[in-house]
Amino acid sequence: MGIKFDEIGYWSEVKLDIIKEYATAYSTIMSRQPAIRAYYYVDAFAGAGIHISKTTRQPVPGSPVNALRIKPPFTAHYFIDLDGAKVDVLRRLAKGYPNAQIYEGDCNPILRDRLLPQIRFKLYRRALCVLDPYGLHLDWDVIYMAGQSRAVEVFLNFPVMDMNMNILWTCPDKVDREQITRMNRFWGDDSWRNAAYTKTPGLWEMIDEKNPNEAVAEAFRQRLKDVAGFKYVPSPIPMRNSRGSTVYYLFFASPNETGAKIVRDVFTKYKDRRA
Repeated sequence: MGIKFDEIGYWSEVKLDIIKEYATAYSTIMSRQPAIRAYYYVDAFAGAGIHISKTTRQPVPGSPVNALRIKPPFTAHYFIDLDGAKVDVLRRLAKGYPNAQIYEGDCNPILRDRLLPQIRFKLYRRALCVLDPYGLHLDWDVIYMAGQSRAVEVFLNFPVMDMNMNILWTCPDKVDREQITRMNRFWGDDSWRNAAYTKTPGLWEMIDEKNPNEAVAEAFRQRLKDVAGFKYVPSPIPMRNSRGSTVYYLFFASPNETGAKIVRDVFTKYKDRRA
């Protein structure tokens, strides 16, 4: 189709399975709620809808294609991507699904200004939102808006590898200001410093000692609850590369206990799997 499809590893395939399994359960539950007027599937970094497996070299359906195939179907699907070539492919794959709407552009203003304002608790509208950026490309105000709505559940990529490579250095004073701005936008403010570093006595003064990834992820989990307002945020599942290093954490956040319980069970099923 004129583009190079993204190649994904084993844990990315696991992530797709997790989201598909939960989205199927979510749609089934919502379809049985007579008070719910509409429920949506929102993918903010949708891509082309197809990936290539690094393991098998075969095509792998992406999150949008999996969502379109779910029965009972969502009321509508909203897919967003910044890459015009990938959007073109996704439009072809979604042809024949009149309830699929595809947006080309930055997902942050599209979610903040156009989509999330429609998904309101008092209007009996709900949504499952997949926020799966490759790096620190998501703004906190979008996460906050979803949490405050009490109508949105999210799967969220917490990109700890990007953080470690560009921001969470052993010597934080040497980090470029532009990188710090990226982190502040994702976290919402600069309180990530308290999660990322612990003050310890040095030879002449107190120095910053970097905390492990798990501590940073746990601080963000608490922030999703205490600041964004999601009532239920299970412990995330780490997603690894071929060397076993954690590339990112997959979070789930929800206003509903039922959704959290299902996801805990799903995370438990997948977390110890090996390629």
